Amino acid sequence: MKLKNKTFTGTTSNEVTARETENRKLARLAAAEGFVLLKNQDHILPLKKGIKLGLYGAGAVKTIKGGTGSGDVNERECVNICQGLENAGYEITSSAWLEAYASLYEETRLKWRDEILGKLEAYDNNFFEAYSTTPFFMPCGNPVDVDKASADGADTAIYVLSRIAGENADRHDTEGDYYISAEEKALIAQLSKAYDSLVLVINTGGLVDLAFVQEFDNIKAVLQFVQAGQEGGSAFADVVAGKVTPSGKLADTWAFDYKDYPNSETFSFKNGDVNTEKYQEGIYVGYRYFDTFDVPVLYPFGFGLSYTDFMICTEEIKTVNTKSGKPEIAVTVKVTNTGDTYCGKEVVQIYVSCPQGKLAKEYRRLAGFAKTEELKPGESCRITITFPVYQLASFHEENAAWVLEEGTYGVWTGNSIQGAKLAGSLCVDKDAILVQCEHICPVKEEQTELTPDSSRMKEKETAWLEKAAGLPSVHIDAEKITKETVVYTELPERFTGRAGEIVESLSVEQLIQMSAGDPGKGQDAVLGSAGITVPGAAAETSSAASGEPWNLPSIALADGPAGLRLNQKYQVVDGEIVRENFMKSIEKGFFAELSPEVGTAYYQFCTAIPVGTLLAQTWNAELVKEVGEMIGKEMELFQVTLWLAPGMNIHRNPLCGRNFEYYSEDPLLSGIMASAMTLGVQKVPGCGTTIKHFACNNQEDNRMGSDSVLSERALREIYLKGFEIAVKNSQPMSIMTSYNMINGVHAANCYDICTRAARDEWGFAGAVMTDWTTTFASPRGECTAAGCMRAGNDMVMPGIPKDHENIRRELEEGTLDIRELKRCICNTVNLILQSNRYENAVSYLEQFEGLDAYLSVERSN
Repeated sequence: MKLKNKTFTGTTSNEVTARETENRKLARLAAAEGFVLLKNQDHILPLKKGIKLGLYGAGAVKTIKGGTGSGDVNERECVNICQGLENAGYEITSSAWLEAYASLYEETRLKWRDEILGKLEAYDNNFFEAYSTTPFFMPCGNPVDVDKASADGADTAIYVLSRIAGENADRHDTEGDYYISAEEKALIAQLSKAYDSLVLVINTGGLVDLAFVQEFDNIKAVLQFVQAGQEGGSAFADVVAGKVTPSGKLADTWAFDYKDYPNSETFSFKNGDVNTEKYQEGIYVGYRYFDTFDVPVLYPFGFGLSYTDFMICTEEIKTVNTKSGKPEIAVTVKVTNTGDTYCGKEVVQIYVSCPQGKLAKEYRRLAGFAKTEELKPGESCRITITFPVYQLASFHEENAAWVLEEGTYGVWTGNSIQGAKLAGSLCVDKDAILVQCEHICPVKEEQTELTPDSSRMKEKETAWLEKAAGLPSVHIDAEKITKETVVYTELPERFTGRAGEIVESLSVEQLIQMSAGDPGKGQDAVLGSAGITVPGAAAETSSAASGEPWNLPSIALADGPAGLRLNQKYQVVDGEIVRENFMKSIEKGFFAELSPEVGTAYYQFCTAIPVGTLLAQTWNAELVKEVGEMIGKEMELFQVTLWLAPGMNIHRNPLCGRNFEYYSEDPLLSGIMASAMTLGVQKVPGCGTTIKHFACNNQEDNRMGSDSVLSERALREIYLKGFEIAVKNSQPMSIMTSYNMINGVHAANCYDICTRAARDEWGFAGAVMTDWTTTFASPRGECTAAGCMRAGNDMVMPGIPKDHENIRRELEEGTLDIRELKRCICNTVNLILQSNRYENAVSYLEQFEGLDAYLSVERSN
């Protein structure tokens, strides 16, 4: 295998490249397809091109493209909403207000910067701690002159409500965050007097309270913009002008009030205890709670309006036999655009009601989905959505098995969970064990979980069973379903294959060095910017085996998931990269002191794509796969092997500060989106994803010390399920463990999830790594590098000498088996051998068969 020549990344020219131009088009398309139209009274949208518009709100000129922290992207430029509308030909009448707001914003930002820099000493010069725990709140802006606005010639105004969030701090259910502030509300009241109609745009990473909308009759349209990347303003104009018909659907349930969420009073800081997080809602997360317990919602899961109307008719439900002996369910629907003006796309969603048997279950769960191609008025298409019967199984804790219980399963089809109609049923003649496994992550204290009233659930089941009596029914013969029994692996005496040969020939000291990232090249930060050869990269693997005879190179890892986070610019002097301060990598160097430029400048402009939640709202796996391939090509260009993305933790509560990075409250939607992104990235030879944060990283406050306490069933059905789907469906090159504990064991030191679940049960073949500084920043220090090796967590990132010292000492004391260390290094070496550091690298996916099959879709006219 021949190594590629390592060159300086980026270009010496500051000119816009063809790659940037093309990638912006795809980012724009993905953003527009993810916007969700929540309200459109009197069909106020789309707006006639060229008309006058009032434009107000924080996000109008300071549109938030994404969250803060490691998920930020240092793109060349970002199109805000005002620019997008003006470029589309709209006349903005409120330019004076917007200019005043821009000045106020800049003034507020400078004060915020000074506040953070002033805290550094109190935080022992830990900039990231000071930065992440001092959130920036967007100023509201000056009051509106009602008389002047009324006379500006515009009938319609757009108000952009914005919020910023990021890692290491949760949001709060307070005014100015989850709730609208008094100043914002007063401004909207002024606008309601000045304009006939208002369009509310929600430019936030997570959900916000919308109760105030009911107080203003002339808020006639509501559009969830989320955070749309660098082309958000252009994409917004496309939708507002009717160039693109909205087709996004909610990836979360929007409650009437924060208190309606089942864990509203106990989440994170809410109960005063950020050390222990009890998941007492069990499996009843998101729509599973609201739908099961009959709690009314403002907007249901899967909801989204269009400029046109669609009719969904179920034509067939059948079983499909497979070679594995586990049947699949195929549902065929006909979708018709029944409107007469606009083309559009529709999302078909399939939900299943499982029988309320020995195990209490949610009323309905998402089982499959697909998005149509664009349909013209009057045009129809057929879609067949096929999903495994395994998607209907529940985890039986007593037996440690995935069980398909005897009884009748109702199949619902529609374009949201609330709009789904019963279409037929599946009848299973007796209990069938689909997968027999062993227990993982035992609860160490008694856990009381939320459970629905059994009599009420039986009433609901009886009601839909009566409706199902006259609908198609499919029989599933349990005897013909093949039972899978998981074989848990043992440590081998020797490791084989090319990676095994290399590992067996390495010295103990080289093995120790290979266990962690490379901390020895003079970088000044270990959190988020410990790259060596790619400036701004998150880290690199060790070069301990780079010499003869192995010639094993290090590989670069870059942050995500809203694009690659690299430095926009760096300098080279006498053939050496000039080391930059860590602050240069944060928010385009906003916090760094200006320094004279020397040598040759290189530019690394990456594409800022929409955040994870917005991509999930497209419900379009094919489109997300395209975005993934685009990212993979940028990785190849900038010599990055692993992208630390996608993030796929469950939206357990709307106040999680990092929800914007993650996809959904639903594990199937999350798993399929992560699979699509991975399949796209890994289509590019030698490039790979890192699905994260594994697992139960559902809060940011005290994220390094919090213990997620939950039942094995909730763990497996909700919090591991998306990861399981992504592994089986797309085989990501790597997995990143989370900071938190799971039932008292640090995720990075947890053999049950790193090895027993991921490798033995799901067949994961890549490498597992820690999140950054896991082993030395946890409050109690129980998470160790040697513990990572015992768990099957293959790489400690970004790596410091103390990690090596810990492993060296435990090998000497006998508490770490040399075979455990070799197993981990073997996984890392195997990944490197398949990386883009080699000539003629091939797609990582080529070695696997049967991928991209968890949810299959066929379309026809």
